[in-house]
Amino acid sequence: MTTFFVRAAIAALGLWVATLLVGGLVIANPLSLVLAALLLGVCNAVVKPVLVVLTLPATILTLGLFLLVINGAVLALVAWILPGFSIASFGAAILGALIVSVISLVASAAIR
Repeated sequence: MTTFFVRAAIAALGLWVATLLVGGLVIANPLSLVLAALLLGVCNAVVKPVLVVLTLPATILTLGLFLLVINGAVLALVAWILPGFSIASFGAAILGALIVSVISLVASAAIR
């Protein structure tokens, strides 16, 4: 359970940096940031595996680049569910998801 909260904190850091770098991402307040990070963790654990399996042919055809679209879709789903978190376009969602992924990768490697 502690690992989930550490990963949620890392995701919150990634979301915060993404809102600073991407103009189309808006998080209203710190509570929305924390809730978005928690909901992103849940969606990555539940929804993302289903999407990966359903879009496996497209992922293989694009040599894995379609996973960026899936990550953007999951982030857009979180923004759609959570009031106080909005994304202006799908391109902003993909770029934001890429930033969150890179920060999560770097922070997770630094913790180990």
